[in-house]
Amino acid sequence: MNKVITISREFGSGGREFARRLADKLNFAYYDSEIITELAKRTNLAEDYISSLNEQKPAPLLPITIGATFSPIVDVRWEHQNTIFAEQSSLLKELAAKSDCVIVGRCADYSLSEFNPLRIRLYAELDSRIERCKSRAADGEKLTDREIKQRINEVDKSRSKYYQFYTGKKWDDMLNYDICINTTGKDIKQLVEDFALTIK
Repeated sequence: MNKVITISREFGSGGREFARRLADKLNFAYYDSEIITELAKRTNLAEDYISSLNEQKPAPLLPITIGATFSPIVDVRWEHQNTIFAEQSSLLKELAAKSDCVIVGRCADYSLSEFNPLRIRLYAELDSRIERCKSRAADGEKLTDREIKQRINEVDKSRSKYYQFYTGKKWDDMLNYDICINTTGKDIKQLVEDFALTIK
């Protein structure tokens, strides 16, 4: 069976960079945005639309009651999210069966449980995450620390709800992972160099 590494990460902890560098170091396939591209082909939905739904908890609308009449409303986004998750799980299994790989987010640790993946979680103190976000900001992006903190909280909350909805587990429960890495103040490149030696 191929070796599979799944990466769960707090926003701003350097998880994506860690995953990419680790895949390069181990000569494993790396899957992240490529998954969105393939899902777009399989579902005939736009990549931007899939990205907007990805890692967000589905929120179906409840029926509206008018007098004694019940009129159910179909929440298209909710249907799409569940369709995307099903296709995504199937795709992840195909990728894991194809070669050794590193996969970022997307409940991969849960969807690929039959592959017995090495489940890694990256986290960091808030100040460190804010500084990492600032250092990687796009040209011209001038967010305040307060705005970055709000963004971090929003993304983490969304990822947490998504994970719990589909897995029934708590996203930030360290017991759900094999290895938890605190990236506070750490250089991700060096962290990968040191970590890779322990799993080869």
